[in-house]
Amino acid sequence: MVKGAALRGYLLEEALAWLLRSSGYRLLVHESQDPEELVNDGNTLRVRGRGALHQVDALGEFAFTPAFSMPVRLFLEAKFYQERCGLEIVRNAHGVLHDVNENFMVHAGRRPRQRYQYAYALFSTSGFTADAQKYALAHQISLVDLSGASFAWLLGAIGTTAWTLEQAQFHLGASGTFPVTWVRTELRKELGTWTASAGLLPTAAPAAGRFRDEAAAAIAGFAAALQQNSGAELLLGFPSAPFILPLAASDHLAFTTYADAQPDHAVRIRRRGSGGSAEWTLSPLGEEGAYELAFKLPNHVEDWISDIDGKERRRTLEVKEQFLSAITIYRMNGGGVRAYQLRYEASSLSHF
Repeated sequence: MVKGAALRGYLLEEALAWLLRSSGYRLLVHESQDPEELVNDGNTLRVRGRGALHQVDALGEFAFTPAFSMPVRLFLEAKFYQERCGLEIVRNAHGVLHDVNENFMVHAGRRPRQRYQYAYALFSTSGFTADAQKYALAHQISLVDLSGASFAWLLGAIGTTAWTLEQAQFHLGASGTFPVTWVRTELRKELGTWTASAGLLPTAAPAAGRFRDEAAAAIAGFAAALQQNSGAELLLGFPSAPFILPLAASDHLAFTTYADAQPDHAVRIRRRGSGGSAEWTLSPLGEEGAYELAFKLPNHVEDWISDIDGKERRRTLEVKEQFLSAITIYRMNGGGVRAYQLRYEASSLSHF
């Protein structure tokens, strides 16, 4: 029997792989895409490090290579926990990142080969402890907290789908084994997260009978929920800061229509509330009604803003100027990637 907690983890991993692909990254899912760096261990993808092989929840290669830099690849790790992720999780991420980025050193003297700069993002459904946040900031690990209201629909869809799959396995009989590979293969078919360049999907023994029917319906419903929200709650913003911003759009069509017409534009940023409950919004400067995006900052940033009476207003401005002066959003558009630049300019400094 596969427990609901494991199923929720699988579903979150596949949802985040889909999110990664929708945010301007080419998914890496099979060793055939890069035999030098990637290894398949059964149906698990691993990346070579200097000292070990490291398992991947989701791995993407950014569509653009920054000037005077190497191509960027991003590890994306999903944690569907009841409690906040602690220091040990972030420390492990740092160890993986360091080992993989050091792998090139082992091959000195061999023929020239492509080198990549790996980055790491941890997504948690229950947030992170203070120690984990401090460590991540020091070692440039991006933490994404999915516990806010903006992602309630995603966690709800994952919970409902996991419960349905857990109940459906009773139709497998006492000796039946839960077909994890089949479920994940069907998810990737529905979400389109198996990259064509990787060849065929992993072979999976077909599920049968009533389990197959109920599981297939649950998977299709989960994929539909993601696709329905593809332009709204699943926008990722990349600020000039050591963290990623999950952005919720009040009207995703309004945002994409405006951003397609003006891919580089100034925005007004506001902060409402205080401490961990604070929410930020941004909208086009001078055209605030055109669209609105909402987001939350990491708790350690909010704690710093609010920890001294009388300095909250000044520190809010400092965060806008230093961390939120430029936010880039990448979205798949047809067969290509569109980049939107949202700029917080001096002309809007008076707005809170």
